[in-house]
Amino acid sequence: MKRITTFGDSIMGGIVLDRQNGQSAPRYTLLEESFSSRCASALGVEIKNHGRFGSTTRHGLRELDRWHEQVTASDFVVTEFGGNDCDHCWKQIASDPEGEHRPIISLAHFKEQYRQMITTIRQLGSRPVMLSLPPIIADRYFDAFTRSMNSEQRGNVLRWLDNSVENITQWHEMYNLQLFKLSALLDVPIIDITTPFLVERNYREMFCDDGIHPNERGHRLIADTICHAATGYI
Repeated sequence: MKRITTFGDSIMGGIVLDRQNGQSAPRYTLLEESFSSRCASALGVEIKNHGRFGSTTRHGLRELDRWHEQVTASDFVVTEFGGNDCDHCWKQIASDPEGEHRPIISLAHFKEQYRQMITTIRQLGSRPVMLSLPPIIADRYFDAFTRSMNSEQRGNVLRWLDNSVENITQWHEMYNLQLFKLSALLDVPIIDITTPFLVERNYREMFCDDGIHPNERGHRLIADTICHAATGYI
């Protein structure tokens, strides 16, 4: 049986926003039928999933060091990073909309740290495979991260975004594009899980209310995409 280790953020981890939990407010929970578990079952492989909420490429390097023995014993290591790297500290922006604000991990550091991860995986004797990023629903995400803000703070963030929430996608698309560039530069296979969403006319229905986490239907789409691509590797 092939062994696969995965590293990434909450999307890799299978986290979804649960509104059916009987609580007064939605909360994040682990989806039982995540794309990782679906792929393990469909492909007949063993997957050790280390996707973590809020993880960036900086965390990825630490996780590789922590789980280096498991990586060495794996046939493949699948990585999915970028969604948190390109995010911003929105509370700081809300407090100082005229200031200079950069992504949590700069594009240059994102590129370098991802390159280091790929190098480490290869040095440990495994084969790296990258995942691109699913799209985001900008208006839902804006509503989610400004929900606890007052009207002035919310207005400040919107002003910083040049009065268009769609500008949130600017960084997300830039970092996603960098993944494909890294794939070509480092000769690492990348599985495109972006396009399968975009070709769906109603892909908004495949995301949770926070606009960034695919729901169960979205995870099913990702799993189908990976399983189809994996026939070339496994």
